[in-house]
Amino acid sequence: MSMTHPRPIVALSGGVGGAKLSLGLLRTLPADSLTVIVNTADDFTHLGLRISPDVDTTVYTLADIVNPETGWGRRDETWNFMAAAAALGGETWFRLGDGDMAMHVERTRRLATGQSLSQITADMARRLNIPASIIPMTDDIVATIVATDAGDLAFQDYFVRHQCAPGVVSLRFAGAEQARLAAAAAAALGNPGLQAVVICPSNPYLSIDPILAIPGMKDLLHGCPAPIVAVSPLVGGKAVKGPTAKIMTELDLSVSSLEIARHYAGIIDGLVADIEDRHLAGQFDLPVLFTETLMSSLADRERLASEVIRFAEGLVKQRKSHAG
Repeated sequence: MSMTHPRPIVALSGGVGGAKLSLGLLRTLPADSLTVIVNTADDFTHLGLRISPDVDTTVYTLADIVNPETGWGRRDETWNFMAAAAALGGETWFRLGDGDMAMHVERTRRLATGQSLSQITADMARRLNIPASIIPMTDDIVATIVATDAGDLAFQDYFVRHQCAPGVVSLRFAGAEQARLAAAAAAALGNPGLQAVVICPSNPYLSIDPILAIPGMKDLLHGCPAPIVAVSPLVGGKAVKGPTAKIMTELDLSVSSLEIARHYAGIIDGLVADIEDRHLAGQFDLPVLFTETLMSSLADRERLASEVIRFAEGLVKQRKSHAG
């Protein structure tokens, strides 16, 4: 009997919420069959170090060393560096734990030698025994700029220093038009054996849109033979974590999974929405799976990942039929 190779899945992800579903996919799928393309528009230089928050959250989560209380940073972290920096008058608004510092120091050192962010991330994932491929969306510099009622803010200034308090007027991704999609990301999406593409329940506007803004990304998704499924980050019209609902309100968008479906229109073949949104059934222009999307436990993440995969499999025939 001939052996069949597992069909790969690609996930597009931001930070905490995306990393949770990525972990569920990793634990559900056969080994080596998951690729996670991660937003890097949150990246910035701080204290002389190159920080990649969403990449690191993904790495720490899939390596099972993430802080379970926060969903970011390392488990059992200590804060001696920050305390010493504060005593010297250093900036402490963006906190870097002692163990986490090793990631940023090593990344910065390797970047200075000419290694790409993709190469560095792949090597760190290998050293931490992560079987999935974690790919930054680009090796070029892209930066989210949040236009607010308090002026333009770099993303981390908006998100961490100002705790998302200023009202959002618009978003732009500086450098995106000139950036090149990471080669490994393009290869993963171009794989003819791809089973599905999953857009994780990350903030569509802050985490997924930067990925979609990289030239060629939308073309690859449009030409992808596999079904593309998005998981809504909203539960009953509220964001599970972060400023998604606040930003949608400030951009004059309705805070509902219907709006999430509209946002991804032309890209996705199906949407996964929370069971609390089932009263919206019949209002969508595409297939929708209503299920429990809150991922409080590892079992939740594995169950949701399995349901997303099964849902995507059921969309294959519909999509081929529609295309024909």
